[in-house]
Amino acid sequence: MTEVNRIPQGTIPDPKKEQIKVPLTRKIFEFLSGLPMTIAAGIFLAISLALILTKTSLPIDPAWVTIAVCGYPLFYLAVWRIIYNDGLSKISSALLISIAVTAAVFIGEIFAAGEVAFIMAIGAILEDKTVERAKKGIKQLIGLAPQNGRVVREGFEEMVRIEDVIEGDILRILPGEAVPVDGRILFGNTSIDQSIITGESLPVDKGVGDEVFCGTVNLFGSVDIKAMKVGEDSSLQKLIRLVREAEDNKAPMQRIADKWASWLVPLVSLIALATYFVTGDITRSVTILVVFCPCALVLSTPAAIMAAVGQATKHGVVIKSGDALERMGKVDTVAFDKTGTLTYGSLVVSDAVPLDTAVSGKELLAVAASAEAFSEHPLGKAVAAHAKRQGIRMHPIDNFKMMPGRGISADMYGRAVLCGNVSFLRENGIDPDAAAGPLERLHSQGKATILVSLDGRCIGIIALSDTLRETAENMVREIKEADAEVVLLTGDNRQAANHFSEKVGIEAVHAELIPAQKVELIQKMQDEGRCVCMIGDGVNDAPALKAADVGVAMGSMGSDIAIEAADIALMGDDIAKIPYLKRLSNATVRLIRFNIAISMSINAVAVILSMFALLNPVTGALVHNAGSVLVVLNAALLYDRKYI
Repeated sequence: MTEVNRIPQGTIPDPKKEQIKVPLTRKIFEFLSGLPMTIAAGIFLAISLALILTKTSLPIDPAWVTIAVCGYPLFYLAVWRIIYNDGLSKISSALLISIAVTAAVFIGEIFAAGEVAFIMAIGAILEDKTVERAKKGIKQLIGLAPQNGRVVREGFEEMVRIEDVIEGDILRILPGEAVPVDGRILFGNTSIDQSIITGESLPVDKGVGDEVFCGTVNLFGSVDIKAMKVGEDSSLQKLIRLVREAEDNKAPMQRIADKWASWLVPLVSLIALATYFVTGDITRSVTILVVFCPCALVLSTPAAIMAAVGQATKHGVVIKSGDALERMGKVDTVAFDKTGTLTYGSLVVSDAVPLDTAVSGKELLAVAASAEAFSEHPLGKAVAAHAKRQGIRMHPIDNFKMMPGRGISADMYGRAVLCGNVSFLRENGIDPDAAAGPLERLHSQGKATILVSLDGRCIGIIALSDTLRETAENMVREIKEADAEVVLLTGDNRQAANHFSEKVGIEAVHAELIPAQKVELIQKMQDEGRCVCMIGDGVNDAPALKAADVGVAMGSMGSDIAIEAADIALMGDDIAKIPYLKRLSNATVRLIRFNIAISMSINAVAVILSMFALLNPVTGALVHNAGSVLVVLNAALLYDRKYI
């Protein structure tokens, strides 16, 4: 339900989570507030109007059904807020409308009472479709947390529940398993996919003494780790907690109608009473109550938002709430993750650098790709895939071996081939000093590297890099032209972050961040008075997406958790839509304000006409209805306007 017909979450226990008995009054409230019953109420109201226009009567006016169906939720909510809300929040739009409906019924104007109640029910449903947000993301995030760990005690392995793992325990993690706790490697070498925590596009080679994080995935070698942080102290549990806290701290926007109701109710009541005392005509007073009901005011926001959401959807942008649109119009700082956002998040071979004059770049690539064709490492797969795309002929390979976290070895026509890092070549008696200069240059560009040796000589370097999105540079420029600052927040290494930020023109760069640090930086910017939009794609971005004033996720390639955490999803992963979103949100806010001005003006004129008996409750209800229709039609025009 929306704020018109909603009981705030957390005040009444959720029966799905707690075994409680739901009061019958609340069950009725929820049943009558639904779309099927509201449609039925509208049919009966239409029959009542037809009877009025044809001057036909029935023993019972069909509008009574509308009053019962649409009026009950209003009365229920008005009474509930008087009992449970504090201060001026006891006075709500539901209370004002309930007074008007009661007064209209009191003087026998059944159609007018039903019309006002029905319009409010429509407004509630309309906004409910706009602001309803999924809550699946946090469940999926919790699902990533390992439930068991393989503890090594007195030389024996034992699978235990994660709750039973204590700090200092030794745990063994096999290839393909998730790391159950934060720890430090005591034995073994491997490669760890830690994108869930840091967002890094590349697996990270790990050896003795290196840290590993809960929830990350061990790709290759078996390792033993010492548990350093367990339970709620682990990195993944902190990530889950950050998402929950950010969700709780982002309060929903209070409805404009309820903000104004605190003074509308007393004002309208005084005008109606004054009119009655001056004229002695209670019909005029009831008409004033009917025409001044904030139905058009209630409809102005959800109607404009639905039109804007519809237009955005046409362009592949999913906006989950009206609040997000309003906040997007106020954004003055746009923060980007790097991998999968400014870049495609997929590795490609960028350089083949021969170090031996007898070897060409194509021959170097052929040697490396032939050996790496058997590798399960993402770098090796990327090299082999690149060679295949280039039509490079692969050589037959024998005796392939993979050393997790270090490299591979193989025989090619009886010649020894090694592919790996500097330390791997040194371990095998190969001097890689000739590669020092090119390696430094490639690493400064944020590229991953593979050294290739043949028959005991280092013959070259294969470099791999993420790919910058073609639209990134223009998009950053457009955001800057809109007087917004652009910031890079990434878990990737500083060299890669600096390299890509220079390419797109981002000056403010923060690299090697864990999720909590991203949140801290966003909160710091908010404390400085800035309105922050965060754009990301990974699980590690979820807390930052929640903490930001507006979170935008890459929809087609982003993680489900990031998409659920965000307010907006780019289904085509087109970051060029960010400036479009800004223009659309600005226009939507302007339209909402314009519609509010129209609705209040219509109400003011209608009140004056009612005071002079130029409107009665029925004609007043029709004028009141016309104002609501005008607001909806004006909002609908937003759907076809061009902002892209």
